Amino acid sequence: MSKTYFTKEHEWVTVSGDEGKVGITDYAQHALGDVVFVELPDIGKKLAKGAEAAVVESVKAASDVFSPVTGEVLAVNAAIVDQPSLINESPEEGAWFFTVRLAALDEIGEMMDRAAYDDFLKSLE
Repeated sequence: MSKTYFTKEHEWVTVSGDEGKVGITDYAQHALGDVVFVELPDIGKKLAKGAEAAVVESVKAASDVFSPVTGEVLAVNAAIVDQPSLINESPEEGAWFFTVRLAALDEIGEMMDRAAYDDFLKSLE
């Protein structure tokens, strides 16, 4: 069974076993505006929690995407490179960025579940 966790930097990771699928939240894509370019990490790259993992460029700005967990990149979503607008259409479903083999499962406990993230968003209003 998988469960999704969120960071204060507006990344999410859906964890299933020792793998995580990473993307940005709906809040993040709204803040960015229309996404026009995405750069994803290389398969096999080792990422540290909080380290730059990807780049998203929109009509407003360029923004780094940080890895919410430590691990090795297993796969990337080539569809969002070919069609970056998918991030605006489905940021928390189909427009995932990469999957990673988790190196430190205890990091998950430092993140927010959906209810806590929604409360966090309310505090930003």
